[in-house]
Amino acid sequence: MYKIVIVDDEVEVREGIKESIDWERHGFECIGDYRNGSEALEAIAELRPDLVLSDICMPFMDGIELTRQIHLNYPYIKVIILTGHDEFDYAQKALRLKVHDYIVKPITANELRQLLDKVKDEMDKEAENRENLSLLKMQLHQSLPLLRERFLEQLVGGTLRDDRVQERFAYFSLQPIAPPYLVVAIDIDDFDDIKKEKWQNDPELFRSAAFNIVQEVTEGKNAIVFRTREERMVVIFSGEAEEGTYETALHVSEVIRFCMEKYLKFTVTVGVGTLCRSLHELPQSYNGAISALDYRFLHGKNKVISIQDMEGAKKPAQQLDIEWNRRFATLVKTGTLEEAHLLTGQLISNLKASLMPIGACYLQIQAIIIAIMTTIHELAGHDSAHFQGHDMVIKDINRFKTLDEIEAWLKSICREAISYISEQRNDQTKMQVRSVTEYIDEHYSDENLTVDDLCRHVHLSRSYFSTVFKQHKEQTIMEYVTRVRIEKAKDLLQHTVLKSYEVGAKVGYSDPQYFSVLFKKNTGTSPKEYRDKLLREKIQ
Repeated sequence: MYKIVIVDDEVEVREGIKESIDWERHGFECIGDYRNGSEALEAIAELRPDLVLSDICMPFMDGIELTRQIHLNYPYIKVIILTGHDEFDYAQKALRLKVHDYIVKPITANELRQLLDKVKDEMDKEAENRENLSLLKMQLHQSLPLLRERFLEQLVGGTLRDDRVQERFAYFSLQPIAPPYLVVAIDIDDFDDIKKEKWQNDPELFRSAAFNIVQEVTEGKNAIVFRTREERMVVIFSGEAEEGTYETALHVSEVIRFCMEKYLKFTVTVGVGTLCRSLHELPQSYNGAISALDYRFLHGKNKVISIQDMEGAKKPAQQLDIEWNRRFATLVKTGTLEEAHLLTGQLISNLKASLMPIGACYLQIQAIIIAIMTTIHELAGHDSAHFQGHDMVIKDINRFKTLDEIEAWLKSICREAISYISEQRNDQTKMQVRSVTEYIDEHYSDENLTVDDLCRHVHLSRSYFSTVFKQHKEQTIMEYVTRVRIEKAKDLLQHTVLKSYEVGAKVGYSDPQYFSVLFKKNTGTSPKEYRDKLLREKIQ
C-alpha cells in the first residue's frame, strides 16, 4: 500500500478527489490533503509519502517550488502535477524538475484512476527491481571490477603515490575529483541476522542490493562509491564549496539510511569524516569516518554520525577504576536482581557519558566479568565449574556493536551469578544445619551443651547461625535441643524401667524437678503420668 497526499488550494477539488477514488482498491492510502505547498512540505517531512498529487497555482508556495523542494530533499517521492489548459509554461517547468507525470484539469475520476493504476504499476516494478534476485545477480556480475575497488581503497588508505593517482583515475574511467574532499563510510547493522531472513543466505547478493541503493542515491552528486574488503560501503564527495560538501554529505547519508530501512528493511550506521583539501589528506577523512562508526557503540544503530560532532562534544575520557569491579563483586555476593539491573544501568550510562574509546569500554567490561567470576570461584571453589553462566561469559565481547547490547548481556550474567551464589549458599547452609543436628543427636545427653558449642562446631558466629538455623528449622537451636531430649526421654520411659530422675539425667537434665516441669510443658503430662498412660494403653 503506497501513501499519497493531495495539495490544492481549492477545498472542493481536494474533497472531490478524495471521495471519487476507492484508494485501497487502487493500492493507495490517502494520508492527508493540504491547501498550499508550504503546508504540504511541512507534512511531507513527517509523513514521508510515496506520491504527491499537487496543483500548480497555489498561494504561499506553488506546485513548481514544492516539486523543486521535494526533488531536492526527498528524491524517492514521486510528484504528479495538476495543471490547467492555460498553464502549459508551468507544466514545462515541472517536467524539467523531473516531475513524474502531469494531468490537465478538469480531471475526471476515471482519468485519475487510470493514472493511479499506471503509477502504482511503475512503483511496483521499481520495488520488484530492487528485490528481484535474478536482476541483483546480473547487476552483481556487471559491477565495477575488483581492481577499481582496490584502487579506491588504496586511495583512501594513503598507500598510493600522488603522481599515479590521476593516471589510475583515467585507467578506471573515473571522473577526476577536485577539492575539497570528504569521505563517508556505511556499515550494515546486524548483518548475520538479516541475511538469513530474506536473502537465501547469499551475502554477496545482500550486499549488492545495499550497494545499489547507495549508487542510486549518490548519482549526480559528485561522488565516487565503492566497497572495502571489510565490506563497508564508502562514498568520496568532492568538488563543492567546503560547507556545501559537508551539508551534501550529511543530507545524502540521511537519505541512504532512510532508503535502506524503507526498501531493504534493515538498518545501517553511516560515519561522516572530516573535510580535507588535498588527496594527500584523504586518509584522514576516511579514518575519521571509520572512527565515527565506532560511536555506534555509544549512541546505537541506524544513525548518521559525524566525527566532527563527536570530537566537538568530546570531553577528557574518564578512566573508570577498579571500584566498578568491587561493586559488581559485592553485588554477586549480597545483591538482588533489581540492584543488578540498577548497577548495570549506572555503569552503561557512565561509559556513554565518558566517551571512552570502544577498546577501553571492552576492557572495563572484561575486568568486571573477571571480578564476577573470581567472586564465584572464591565462594564455590571447584564447584564453580558448574556455573551455568559460563557459556555467556566466554562469548566474544567484540561481537556486540552497542553498549545497549552489552547492558542486556551483563544483566543476564549478573542474574545467573546471583542465582548460582544463592543456590550454593543455600546448599552450604543446609549442610551446616544438618551437621549441627547430627551433633545434637550425638551429644544431647551432655548437660553443658550450649548454643556457642554448636556454632563453634560449624565455625559460624552465634548471631548469624542462630538466624540461619531458625529459618531452616522454624525454631531456635535450644528449642530443637529440647525437642530432641524430650523425644529421647519419651523413648526411655516407654522401653526401659529407669526411674524418671534417671531418664532425665540420661537426656541432659540432672535436676529431676526441672526435667519433670519441662517434660510436662512439652507433652502435657509428667514423666510418671506419661509412663502410666502407656501401660494402660498396652493392657487394653
